[in-house]
Amino acid sequence: MTRIHVAAMASAVQSGSSSAEAVMAETLARIAAYDAVQPQIWISRAADADLLAQARAVDARIAAGEVLPLAGVPFAAKDNIDVAGLATTAACPEFAYQPASDATVIARLKAAGAICVGKTNLDQFATGLNGTRSPYGLPRNAHDLAWVSGGSSSGSSVAVAAGLVPFALGTDTAGSGRVPAAFQHLIGFKPSRGRWSGTGLVPACRTLDCITAFTNDAADAGLVDAVLAGFDVADAYSKPLADRALAARRFGVPRRDQRNWFGDIEAEYLYEKALATLATLGDVVEIDIAPLLEAAQLLYGGPWVAERTAAMAGILASNPDAIDPTVRAVVEQGWQHSAVDLWNAVYRLAAIKRQADLLWHDIDVLAFPTTPTSYRVAEMLAAPVGLNSNLGLYTNFVNLLDMAAVAVPAGVKANGVGFGISFIAPADTDRALLGLAAVWADATGHPAPPPLDLEGKMQTVKLAVVGAHLEGMPLHWQLTSRNAVFVGAFETAPSYRLHAMADSTPPKPALVYDPGGAAIKIEVYELGVAEFGSFVVDVPPPLAIGTVTLADGSSVKGFVAEPRALNGATDITHLGGWRAYIAQRSA
Repeated sequence: MTRIHVAAMASAVQSGSSSAEAVMAETLARIAAYDAVQPQIWISRAADADLLAQARAVDARIAAGEVLPLAGVPFAAKDNIDVAGLATTAACPEFAYQPASDATVIARLKAAGAICVGKTNLDQFATGLNGTRSPYGLPRNAHDLAWVSGGSSSGSSVAVAAGLVPFALGTDTAGSGRVPAAFQHLIGFKPSRGRWSGTGLVPACRTLDCITAFTNDAADAGLVDAVLAGFDVADAYSKPLADRALAARRFGVPRRDQRNWFGDIEAEYLYEKALATLATLGDVVEIDIAPLLEAAQLLYGGPWVAERTAAMAGILASNPDAIDPTVRAVVEQGWQHSAVDLWNAVYRLAAIKRQADLLWHDIDVLAFPTTPTSYRVAEMLAAPVGLNSNLGLYTNFVNLLDMAAVAVPAGVKANGVGFGISFIAPADTDRALLGLAAVWADATGHPAPPPLDLEGKMQTVKLAVVGAHLEGMPLHWQLTSRNAVFVGAFETAPSYRLHAMADSTPPKPALVYDPGGAAIKIEVYELGVAEFGSFVVDVPPPLAIGTVTLADGSSVKGFVAEPRALNGATDITHLGGWRAYIAQRSA
């Protein structure tokens, strides 16, 4: 899918060369097509009819003479931001509630003519930088589905990277609005703290949280900022709008001995190329980043984790099992910190901030790698805390030290996954940073992201199971041990017969193709290619893995049987599925 731009879309609708209704119809078609690839990027969506009605209302406003800066532009919102009419879950079903009104940022976007199509998936309670911590499924990188999308604003980043909407809202406490941007060739704009209202945002760390935007270029991020920036008396952490100038001629970069790539030589190479480009724009100055790294450690290694604990105290006390185990393990650490710990850390952070502020005497802007490396989903699931921490090496300090930042694309890895750098400067330099991002795009030739190659990049396999591997059945562990993700319960096409094999322990069925057969209930799971291969090796004869046609005409891999499987077997097709047979046996 081709990526789309806010400015072009709004201009077309405002001028009458297109309409909001036509734009919405095209958007819904793109979303429906991508649902076949990654439906899990969404937690909820508005009904198509409602969205088309909203679009017609925008067209009516334009016809009445209104000038709307975001006329008819569809967008997505991370599901920790309130949107009236859609539940807010923070990726925790037991936490979900129905907001009485829109968050301030949503209300301002709607007033400007934008239309929210739905709420996107995230690392639960915005705790994570990778995108694998959600009960709603794991959003994957739009350019290679084996790799993490980045988080916690995972679904929002994919929605833009896949060309579904031209911009999406995320949030950023430790890098959640920048890391996914790097991995998916996006602009990730993280405003200064208090520039955009946080009213209607489920807090992670309330004193640090920033609502952010993913866009395809800096100009689009500027359009969104022009609508959202401004004081909100309802937000205790909102501050009066200010815009500081920024010369952006001296670029501070980590000393070579302080650059840690965690073995990622591609990232190291791409950063060296970025530094060569920066040298054409100004002076590249190596600096000691030890104070910044120390500040970063305070976010999770110090008492600031207790701010997350405070935000989640209610559900931690009432229903801790509802929380993702990794998220709970991170957040529960906050109970260990005392008020004395907190104040000592506050004093230390003030000292570090003074050191950081002194950097601006020698440099104008930091130009850091956004992330030092990236990971496959399977790798992240195997080591969810350690690898996640690596991703935040160059992002965790920014909000603690009250800086503004914009992540920009800076290269493509061999697998299509993005590499990026971030421009970071003092608070209130937001507009200047967006200007610098545009200059960077000019210097790098406005490279287009690699095209989505969903077939070639598909690194997972959908597998239909019909009997002993169903959830709750004796061999289901063979799927869970391979981190298989439940896709859904389906039926086959009405062309199969189901038999209970004789002398099989545990009891197993044989699914056999028969044009005169019936529809059989099955479950479909998604596994990585390597995990699928190891699963197939364990399938005993006379069973095998072949191709199963579903009721909608699509095909997936699934259990089939050799002819000898029917020796002494009982035809149970009339029961419609294995669960009914097991229930009958137990009666």
